[in-house]
Amino acid sequence: MDSKLQLEILEEKYNICQRCGLCKTRTSVVWGDGDPLIAKVLILGEAPGKDEDEQGVPFIGRSGSLLRQYLNKAGFEKEEYFITNNILCRPPENRVPTQEEITACSDRLKILID
Repeated sequence: MDSKLQLEILEEKYNICQRCGLCKTRTSVVWGDGDPLIAKVLILGEAPGKDEDEQGVPFIGRSGSLLRQYLNKAGFEKEEYFITNNILCRPPENRVPTQEEITACSDRLKILID
């Protein structure tokens, strides 16, 4: 199976994921921003925040805006990087993700890195 199809299947699977308790409190699954198959750089955050959970896009707040500005100043075009988080659902009160939550999201990262 090719990588593009593999990622599409994984994204669909994660959109209905119930592997950990975060599925009960999330508004949306925050998959990523960019195309991981052509990106030269993978930027991995900890977990989505409130705004990201509401809009389904990682790093959209002030810090995300700064990150994108710095990437552009460093010479990266938008299609050269993929931004995602260690986990795809927001932990309540922005707490640190548990090991169980991290493990539940880890198979997609293995595909992104390979």
